[in-house]
Amino acid sequence: MSKTETFRYVDEQFADIQLLRYQLPGWENLSLRQKEYIYYLSQATLAGRDIVTDQFGRYNLVIRRVLEEIYTRYTLQDESDKKDLKALKVYLKRVWFSNGIYHHYGCEKMQPEFSVDFWERAVRQVLADAKTWWGYDSVEMLLAELTPIIFRPDVLPKRVNSVDGEDLVLTSACNYYEGVTEAEAEAYYDEKKQQSGSRSPSWGLNSKLVSTENGLVEEVWHADGKYGEAIRPIISWLEKAQTVAENDKQVSIIDLLITYYRTGDLRVFDEYSIEWLKEQEGQVDFVNGFIEVYGDPLGLKASWEGIVEYKDLQATKRTQTISEHAQWFEDHSPVDKRFKKQVVKGVTANVVNAAMLGGDEYPSTAIGINLPNADWIRAEHGSKSVTIGNLIDAYNKAAANNGFKEEFVIDEPTLALLAEFGDACDDLHTDLHECLGHGSGQLLPGVSPDALKSYSSTIEEARADLFALYYLADEKMIELGLLDNKKAYQSQYYSYLMNGLLTQLTRIEPGKNIEEAHMRNRSLIAHWVLEQGDGAVELVQQDGKLFVRVNDYMTLRGLFARLLAEIQRIKSEGDFEAARILVEKYAVKVDADVHQEILERFKQLNLSPYKGFINPKLVAEWHEDGTLKDVIVDYTEAYDEQMLRYSREYGFLIS
Repeated sequence: MSKTETFRYVDEQFADIQLLRYQLPGWENLSLRQKEYIYYLSQATLAGRDIVTDQFGRYNLVIRRVLEEIYTRYTLQDESDKKDLKALKVYLKRVWFSNGIYHHYGCEKMQPEFSVDFWERAVRQVLADAKTWWGYDSVEMLLAELTPIIFRPDVLPKRVNSVDGEDLVLTSACNYYEGVTEAEAEAYYDEKKQQSGSRSPSWGLNSKLVSTENGLVEEVWHADGKYGEAIRPIISWLEKAQTVAENDKQVSIIDLLITYYRTGDLRVFDEYSIEWLKEQEGQVDFVNGFIEVYGDPLGLKASWEGIVEYKDLQATKRTQTISEHAQWFEDHSPVDKRFKKQVVKGVTANVVNAAMLGGDEYPSTAIGINLPNADWIRAEHGSKSVTIGNLIDAYNKAAANNGFKEEFVIDEPTLALLAEFGDACDDLHTDLHECLGHGSGQLLPGVSPDALKSYSSTIEEARADLFALYYLADEKMIELGLLDNKKAYQSQYYSYLMNGLLTQLTRIEPGKNIEEAHMRNRSLIAHWVLEQGDGAVELVQQDGKLFVRVNDYMTLRGLFARLLAEIQRIKSEGDFEAARILVEKYAVKVDADVHQEILERFKQLNLSPYKGFINPKLVAEWHEDGTLKDVIVDYTEAYDEQMLRYSREYGFLIS
C-alpha cells in the first residue's frame, strides 16, 4: 500500500459478521532481525489452527473439509442450485469464523440455509473420486453421520451449555470430554488438586478426559500425543524463532515452551509462564498455547490460541503509568482489606500492535490480554497485560459515522460527551481492566481457584470491569495525566450501561438467553445498577424509543464500588451459591419486548453485531544464500483466499 493510498479497514459482510483489516504501524521501523523473529512466531501461530477447530467440536474438521471441497470444486447441475450454493458458501464462511459449526459468541449450533438434498448431492459429486473420506469407509457413511449433526437442531445443539441445573459436561458439544459426567470430571480433578497443594498446576488445562473400560483417562495434548501432528510444526517454527530472538531471556522462554509442548507437563507450563511474564526488554512478544478456559463448561480445559505482537513504544507510556501505581490502586480499592494484596508484585503493561492472530484469537479476538491465569502465579510473581492498540484503532475507524450511536444514545449532549472522550476512556477502561483489574485481589487461604465452576468466567470479567469503572472516575486519573477532564469518565459510564442494558442484545437471537461470559458480565453489572440505583440510571421512552438516561454519575460510582466489593468477596471466599444467584438473577434473562425493539432499530442501520479480522499476509523474501532479505506486509488477501490457504498450508490434523 502506498503512502497516498487510504487503508481499507472494512471488508466483506455476511450473516451477522463484518470483517475488518488491521494495519501494522511502524513495521518499517523494525529491524530485519525483529521482522524475521515475528515471521517465525507468526508461522507458529498459524500452525495450531486445526487444534482449536477440533476442540470446539469433534466433527468440525471433517465438516469444514467437506464444505471446502464443495466451495472450490462443485459444478452447478441446475440453475435452481444457485441459491443453495450461495447459502452453503455463507455457512462455510461462518464455520471459518467460528472455528466450527457453533456460533463463536453464543455457542449455539448455526443452522444452514441450504437444503439437505443439495448438501447430499453436492457431497456425492465432489467426493465421487476422492481417495479418502477422512476416516469414513464411504461417502454414504460420511453423509449418514454428518447430515444430522449439521441439520438437526436437537443433535449436539450447544458447544458450551451454561443452563443452571443441567449436566454441563454431557450437554456440551465441545471436544474436551467423552463419556464423562460433570460430577465425574469434577471429582477427578478435585482429587488431583488435593494431592498437589497450593501451587497446584492447572490440572486438565491441556487434555481431553475420556471414560474407558479401565476408568477415566486423560489424552494429553503434546508432541507425541493428541494434536501432535500440529504441535510438532509449532515446535519447529519456535526453534527457528529462537535463532533470531531479541535476547537470551526470550531464547530460554521459548525453550521452556518447547519442553512443555514435547512433554505436556503442566509444571513446566507454570515455569514457562513465570519466566514469560518477567521478560520485559524485548519489543516483540507472543502468546502460543492452551490458554483460556471459556470454552469448557467447567472452566478447566483451555482452547489453543496464538498472537504475535510488538510494542507501541509511545502508547505504552500510558499503561506503564498505570502499572507503576498498581499498589496505590490495590490499597484504595473499595473491597474488604482481607481480600487485598498486601504487596502487589510484577504488574506490567504495554500497548502493542498485533502482527498475527491465530487459533481462538482469530478471526474474532480480544483487544486486551492479561496473563498468566493461574492465581498463585499472579499472587507470587505478578502478571503481564497488553492492550492491542492497532485492533482498537481498526474498530474505531470502522465504526466512525455508521449511525449506531446516533440511534441509541439519548441526546445530543451525551453524543457530544462520547465523541469528545469516548475513545480515550474506552482505551483507559481496557487498560485498567487488563493491567490491574484481573491482577487485583486475592483468594483466602484454602479457596480453590475453580470454586465458582461454570460461573467463574462471568464473575472474573465482572470483577475486572468494575475495578476499571470505579477508578475511571477517580481524581487519580487526572493526577496521573491519564485524563484531562473530570467529566470524561461519564462517557464510559454511559456507553457501558447502554451496552449492558440495550445494545449488546443485538448479538442475541430472539427467544435466547445470554450465554457468553463477557456479555453476562456486562448484563449483570448494568441490571444490578439499574435495580439498586434508586433512579441514578433508568430506561426511558423518548419519541417512541427506549433509551438509557443517567441522572447521577457519581451515585453510579458508589454502586460500582458496592458491587465490586461483593464480587471480590464471592471470588475470594469461593462462594459458589452467591455467584450462582447473582448471575442467574441479573446476567442471563432477556426482556423479550426490549429485545425485539433493539433488534428492529439495529436492523435499519444495516450493521453487523459481530466483527473480526483478516490477517495481513507476511511474505518472506530471501537472498540466494538463504538469508532473509525482507518481510513484506500484504493487506490484499481476501477472506476466502486466506482461509483456504490456511487449510492447505496448516491443515495438519486433516489433509
